[in-house]
Amino acid sequence: MTGLRVVDFDYDLPAELIAQQPQAERGQSRMLVMNRATGTVRDSAFAEFPSLLNPGDLLVLNDTRVIPARLYAHRTLRREREKPTGRIEVMLTEPASPQMPGAPSIPRPFAEWVGNDEPQPAGENLWRALVRPGRKVAIGEILVFPDSTGAVALEAEVLERGQFGERLLRFKPVDDFFAVLDRIGHIPLPPYIHRDDEAADRERYQTVFSHERGSVAAPTAGLHFTPQVLYALTTRGVEIARLTLHVGLGTFAPLRVEQVDEVRLHRERYTLSASAADAINRAVADHRRIVAVGTTVVRTLEHCALAADGRPLSPHSGETEIFISPGFQFRLVSALLTNFHLPQSSLLMLVSAFAGREQVLAAYRHAVEQNYRFFSYGDCMFLV
Repeated sequence: MTGLRVVDFDYDLPAELIAQQPQAERGQSRMLVMNRATGTVRDSAFAEFPSLLNPGDLLVLNDTRVIPARLYAHRTLRREREKPTGRIEVMLTEPASPQMPGAPSIPRPFAEWVGNDEPQPAGENLWRALVRPGRKVAIGEILVFPDSTGAVALEAEVLERGQFGERLLRFKPVDDFFAVLDRIGHIPLPPYIHRDDEAADRERYQTVFSHERGSVAAPTAGLHFTPQVLYALTTRGVEIARLTLHVGLGTFAPLRVEQVDEVRLHRERYTLSASAADAINRAVADHRRIVAVGTTVVRTLEHCALAADGRPLSPHSGETEIFISPGFQFRLVSALLTNFHLPQSSLLMLVSAFAGREQVLAAYRHAVEQNYRFFSYGDCMFLV
């Protein structure tokens, strides 16, 4: 479909409906169930989710784990290292060519080392980041990251400067970079949550099935699940598969174009394991329903289906910048659990591609009228 504008995916949302805290307990969220064929909606609760799946359905989860990617630094010029300046907020968004000991010029995939507990390998530690205030951070400056005692925990040199606060940073080697992040970093809550991160966010802004460390935002549809819900699904005969997509810069970058056809997304890293590929191929062969938990799963599955071009999926790692908007032909996903998304966002466009723009916007209006909670810590929709 051509001719759609970004503003065609706008809706009115009272600020008080943007969830600032998670529910007191996981799994307590409300759920709006939508029939894509008719556009009808009904109010429900996430506790009902297992009963809405059929024995033999394949439920696909994203097992990425959020890293404490929000850091605070002081600027200091090379010639004035003893004179740190005002505080700078640094949001790590993705690694950029980490080098392995003895590796060739092309580095091994990020997923091979970031998801385990081993110390970071020696070599360059390059990260893309967003800095604020961006206009103050120039190429060649050194950013100093102190710990709670004031001692220097990390240092990074600014190598490149991009638009809208983007920077390329080279961190000085340390024994275990991710252990330092765990110690001094903050959970990167989205900008529409108007509070500082709290100790509880370290657990609540992760899914209970998170495993592969590497995201700077949670796959929020998965935040509703509890071990009890997962057990109920398996006892019902639902098959569960896991893939990994590390959520990156695109989550934080607003769309700065007017026409939907002009939208371009940042690349994000994914891994499709052998077990996941096998489960998906068997579900397709058996004509069983594939239920995606979240837009990250949809993007990964549909990217892999496009790349396979009708052939069975093969296990691999890669990057995707797939943008799904109305007119897209879905090849694998037949049902979707997702949270409510920001107005004029690429994620709302994806949901509209899956269930129809007018129907989705009507469902959102209903959710607003019924005081659903919106965005990352909010309620969910199940589109069937």
